[in-house]
Amino acid sequence: MSNAILKVTSGVDSGPPALFAPDPAASKRFIEFFTANIRNPNTRKAYARAVSDFAAWWDENRLGELQDIEPVHFATYVETLQRRLSAPSVKLHLAALRMLFDWLVVGQVLKMNPAAAVRGPKHSAKKGKTPVLAADEARALLDSIDAGTPIGLRDRALIAAMVYTFGRVGAVTKMRVEDVYVQGRRTWIRLHEKGGKDHDMPAHHSLDEYLHAHINGAALAGDSKGVLFRTSVGRSAKLTDRAMSQADVYRMIARRALAAQDGVVKK
Repeated sequence: MSNAILKVTSGVDSGPPALFAPDPAASKRFIEFFTANIRNPNTRKAYARAVSDFAAWWDENRLGELQDIEPVHFATYVETLQRRLSAPSVKLHLAALRMLFDWLVVGQVLKMNPAAAVRGPKHSAKKGKTPVLAADEARALLDSIDAGTPIGLRDRALIAAMVYTFGRVGAVTKMRVEDVYVQGRRTWIRLHEKGGKDHDMPAHHSLDEYLHAHINGAALAGDSKGVLFRTSVGRSAKLTDRAMSQADVYRMIARRALAAQDGVVKK
């Protein structure tokens, strides 16, 4: 089996976790899940991380073989995840495992999906407030976004700006291209807060990368006075010169969070 395929499936060269490779048929089905069933590399990476975490937990507790996994094991694992991850991240992990085990059942590797009956934690987002994401939740959300389109680059940069600056939605949507600037060999950003106050701060290295990818991808560098985060024309990849509203941002984040949870990547 080529290293290229192994990198696609799990991001490492050692192949599928031992739990999912008890025989050649199971190993092949596992690889097909990530190569044939999940096309987006960001979703693939997030799901591979979730599956690897479960396999490591299973091996650490020496619970047996793949065929020995039961719903009670998944219920216990979910409770373990809840001690260190946010509710949306636990749901993402569980969604990845459910989808994988469904794939193994269809491929006749397993007779039943032990994760199907296990419920994830309840989670609800309050309206009217700026979303606050935990570190693991933010990473999973950012990793799930397809950065191959101007809209994907925009959404990733906007969410990162909120995460790394703790800025209000209103402050982020007011940003202009010139509010991303280089000073002393480092990228800085300027937020326009309430009361006409400006808040300048150095950008986190990931935010730096995402902002410049958005500016370059949307060809905004020559429009310094233009708004940084712009609306799009319908479902096309073309951006307008109008700023996104707070309602636009809330809808986008909800859509991105749902897509990340379900493993569906949208433009």
